[in-house]
Amino acid sequence: MKLLGRKAELPLDERLAALGEAADLAEGRLGGAAVERARAVVARAGVRRSLSVEHTAVALAGATGSGKSSLFNALAGVDIAEVGVTRPTTAHAQAALWQPGRAESTGAESVGAGASGAGPLLDWLGVPLRHMVAGGGSTAKRSGLVLLDLPDHDSIELSHRLEVDRLVGVVDLLVWVLDPQKYADAAVHERYLRPLARHRDVMVVVLNKIDRLPRRSASRCLDDLRGLLAADGLRDVPVLGVSARTGEGVAELCAELDRRVSRRRAWASRLAADAATAASALADATTAGNGSADRIPAGGGAPAVPVNRPRTRELVRALEQAAAVPTVVQAVAKAHRHRAVAATGWPVTRWMRRLRPDPLRRLRLSGAGDGRTSLPAATAVQVAAMDVAVRDVGTAAAAGVPEPWATSVRHAARSRTTELADALDRVVATTSVGVSRTPRWWRAAGALQWLLAATMAVGALWLGVLFVLDYLMLPRPPTPTVGRAPWPTVLLAGGAVAGVLVAAFCRVAAWLGGRRRARRAARVLRAVIEQVGNELVIAPTMAELTRYGRFVERVALAGS
Repeated sequence: MKLLGRKAELPLDERLAALGEAADLAEGRLGGAAVERARAVVARAGVRRSLSVEHTAVALAGATGSGKSSLFNALAGVDIAEVGVTRPTTAHAQAALWQPGRAESTGAESVGAGASGAGPLLDWLGVPLRHMVAGGGSTAKRSGLVLLDLPDHDSIELSHRLEVDRLVGVVDLLVWVLDPQKYADAAVHERYLRPLARHRDVMVVVLNKIDRLPRRSASRCLDDLRGLLAADGLRDVPVLGVSARTGEGVAELCAELDRRVSRRRAWASRLAADAATAASALADATTAGNGSADRIPAGGGAPAVPVNRPRTRELVRALEQAAAVPTVVQAVAKAHRHRAVAATGWPVTRWMRRLRPDPLRRLRLSGAGDGRTSLPAATAVQVAAMDVAVRDVGTAAAAGVPEPWATSVRHAARSRTTELADALDRVVATTSVGVSRTPRWWRAAGALQWLLAATMAVGALWLGVLFVLDYLMLPRPPTPTVGRAPWPTVLLAGGAVAGVLVAAFCRVAAWLGGRRRARRAARVLRAVIEQVGNELVIAPTMAELTRYGRFVERVALAGS
């Protein structure tokens, strides 16, 4: 993954804060090496900023026989480092310091660990060998320069190479000393120069020993070296030809170092380059194995990858089946009809309805309680369908997200699936499905049925009285009639027929009301089931996508 574009550089503090946040966001998602490297840069920056920013640590690095130590002595104006020809003579890094107020003498003297303000810096760099340099008028210009002579990076001694790697990673300014015979050596280009492509602002390349070449050959070597550096991503790095033996080019190198040191910003440029390199490593780790097409845009603006709605609907349908919502909806309709018949049925047979169990109470679906139901557990097919729906949500959400972040998105979608069954049962048990409220017409129909039952009772009682009088052969009072039918018979038969007709009408109305309440219950349950899906599946997925988007933004800012 590459960081595209280049905006106006942000303040160093903001870039380091962005890098630290990116490392925290990538914890557990990316490889530990890239994350730890980013954190190490942030930690190192904190330490370096607490040390003297008035001093610039400049390291001379090169291969065996490149003439580093000779150049070190030439820059110091006095022999400090031991010079060798074919074998490494620098076993430990040593420092030369230019400090104000010492122009009255020449030469160099060894100093202790607390070399003025540079002491803590050198302690942090781990350079015990220190020499104070006085050089007349040049001292004022180079005040704050801390020049380091490093061991050879290709030394046969492992400790020497490790010392070079350590110091190359922390000094403020790097001066690579190459010689005409080995300036194209792959060891220096592949191991150091190319990985430090983002550090071109804190790097100078010196081709030493040009006095051994004819002027035309020296010019060709310098041009060839510039071409090699351009291939390494170091096109704008200053390339100087010098001769430590004759002094040719040393003045130009001194001027370049004086210019860099006088700005007192090399340390900040180095930290900014470190932050950009660490951000690039995080970006590369993000798209490892995804091809070069996946890139993090500079300045943030990570694409928000929404969970598409069809996948969400499929998830809700699968959760509804697993939560036995169809069974609940059917029970709502049955419970409505059951309660309607019990409230509006013919009083003569109504009591029989009360002997039947209420469908909702049997399932423990009262809309309140301990949050548990008696619904049947989800079948293996329903559980499998639910798992497939959850996986589809994760797969859809991860589309367009590079690995290994895509794996984290898919894992986030499944991270709380073990809670689904219990959450679904609890939300179904505690959700009111709207069957507790009694319709007003039930009371009116119930009152009418009791009125009709009373009418029947009056008719039956009247007929009973007439039967007793006939049985006792007592005179019967006159009985009013409706046409030819006596009123007692009309009351008895009419009440019975009317009661049955009202009961039949109420059953039809109850059936229609049951369907209406079932549809309402389905909508309510679908809403709460969707909430469960959002909380346990969609929300973790979107949180991971948001985390990825924030990571992309922070990496882009750190690398800008």
